[in-house]
Amino acid sequence: MSTQLISRFRASSSIAGLTLLTASILLAAAPAFAASKTHVVREDIEWLDVWLPDTNSHALPRVLLIGDSITRGYGPRVETNLKGVAYVGRLATSKSLGDPALLQQVAVILQEQKFDVIHFNNGLHGSGYTQQEYAAALPKLLAVFHRYAPAAKLIWASSTDVRQKDHVEAVSAADTQRVTERNAAVAAIVTKKNIPIDDLFVVIKDHPEYHVHDGVHFNDTGYTALAAQVAKSIQAVLAAR
Repeated sequence: MSTQLISRFRASSSIAGLTLLTASILLAAAPAFAASKTHVVREDIEWLDVWLPDTNSHALPRVLLIGDSITRGYGPRVETNLKGVAYVGRLATSKSLGDPALLQQVAVILQEQKFDVIHFNNGLHGSGYTQQEYAAALPKLLAVFHRYAPAAKLIWASSTDVRQKDHVEAVSAADTQRVTERNAAVAAIVTKKNIPIDDLFVVIKDHPEYHVHDGVHFNDTGYTALAAQVAKSIQAVLAAR
């Protein structure tokens, strides 16, 4: 990993409950993902939020939620819903499938803890990637899971719809079309691999009242509904272990 990437990682990270994650660990632990010929899309503001609680406890299964700001919104509620059932951490990031930096971030966190379940979503960022580029990048993420968490049970979560800013009664057609196309492409891949699907799109799609004014994020009622669904899907996988 380059010095520039390490600096960006540290500057944009909000890391709580994660110990010993320093530049030296990143240098030692992060694998080399070649990006010289990759079409990389970046946003004006990049960010990373990592939360790994109960790092010294081992009595319960450990779950990692991977996603974006939607995951960051429902993550604490899922942790509360599964209290006494599992330790629930999260990795929320602005990086999209197609960006090698996403693979680096995931690889680093998977080496921090042994995870029994990985619930992952990635769909609202990276609008500069074509649908073909996005879908083609998924196997690379699955390969990182297999390499660093080979025993973890995977759950893929569909991405939620997008509403018109300040007029959430109406769907943002272009944005939601991109989401639905990405959901369909990823669903086809994970179905072939027998990875369970947690359909968060269905939880939200008929409830514009769950959205806040930006049309992307959710109010307390919306995040509570999402958290209940995520916790339910995780409990089902844990029960089948």
